[in-house]
Amino acid sequence: MSIRMKNTVCSDILRARAAEMADAEGLTPQAIFAAVDAGTMVVLANPAHKGVIPTLIGQPAKVKVNANIGTSMLVTDVAMELQKANLAKRAGAHALMDLSTAGDLTAIRRQILDAVDLPLGTVPLYAVAQRHLAKGKDPSDFTEAEIIAEIAEQAAAGVDFMTLHCGVTRLGAELAAESGRITGIVSRGGSILGRWMRRHEEENPFLTRYDDILDICLAHNVTISLGDGLRPGCGADAGDAAQWEEVINLGRLARRARERGVQVMIEGPGHVPLHLVQSQIQGIKRLTDGAPLYVLGPLTTDCAPGYDHIAGAIGGAMAAYFGADFLCYLTPAEHLTLPGPEDVWAGIKASLVAAQSAETALGRPAAVARDLGMSKARADLDWEAMAGFALDPDLLHKRRAMHSQEKECAMCGALCAMRMMTGDSFTCDAKDKDTSE
Repeated sequence: MSIRMKNTVCSDILRARAAEMADAEGLTPQAIFAAVDAGTMVVLANPAHKGVIPTLIGQPAKVKVNANIGTSMLVTDVAMELQKANLAKRAGAHALMDLSTAGDLTAIRRQILDAVDLPLGTVPLYAVAQRHLAKGKDPSDFTEAEIIAEIAEQAAAGVDFMTLHCGVTRLGAELAAESGRITGIVSRGGSILGRWMRRHEEENPFLTRYDDILDICLAHNVTISLGDGLRPGCGADAGDAAQWEEVINLGRLARRARERGVQVMIEGPGHVPLHLVQSQIQGIKRLTDGAPLYVLGPLTTDCAPGYDHIAGAIGGAMAAYFGADFLCYLTPAEHLTLPGPEDVWAGIKASLVAAQSAETALGRPAAVARDLGMSKARADLDWEAMAGFALDPDLLHKRRAMHSQEKECAMCGALCAMRMMTGDSFTCDAKDKDTSE
């Protein structure tokens, strides 16, 4: 039985919106149905999220970009987070994740759901841990029942996808602690669960209560984003036993989800040296049966603070070329501070460059046509057409502003290479003429 037959909520969404999604993706409705049934594509849309844009992630849909927002314990400015949410949509993000860890998390989540029609993801474990921390208790004092209740509450509220660290086992946490990792466990969720398992001497509650989680997600068409709680936090840790032990678990869990009709995607590595990106992406894809892959970057170098959006775009382009489907942006603030609005914009645009680069290399028609359109506009010095093809038309207009009345750019002026062989007049303005005697 197909995922659509088991997941009637997802099936209803697809029946109602398949033609619209097919047009946006350059696919046929039949191709979408087949991919969803095979588990290589998911549709992010919880009916409780009013007005949400159903968004396809996975093969053969277009590569998508996610933007993380949310408060922190050092910077809690809800108005700024709402500004970032709206800015993310305008910048071209396809989905958002609310990673808030401070303030009234339920109210913040509701405001974001009401403000933006992009699919919204969350990490329910943050809310559970934060409640205990706010009371001065250990963040790992929660119970299994609290986890299930939080997931159920967020699903009913309209969250479209959730990062759930179901694949982190006691064995995996031990491997991460004992294998000589330089950065240990860098995932916030993974570290909280590692602490919980060590203190309680029990297995991961997300794993032991997985069937209950599947029931909740199926009822609301919440896509499970199986979290990479043991992802490498530096290039030197990439590909170790802890990482691959978790990936093997994620593959098993993904199969269980699909058997129940629950949509699932896989979260991928964070820090991966350039020469390992291909093997990492293809290995994860193989072990998870081609499930949609959601990657953080990956960052191809560890020494670019302030420029991690660039390091992430380099890795993201390679990852998407080798099969990743969903790029989680990095911003110039990564590893340093909470990103502000300008960081959000820069991070999204960098990831969009990565996605466009990969899709052009893959020969996907829409991406190839966009690059060709830009090339022809440049040959014609047609600045308005260039803005139409640009990934950031606002920046194009801003950089052109001082010389926007000129046909050529300010770099070349009358020596414009595009004009040299066209026969155009090379009459220069007086300011360009040599006035020496």
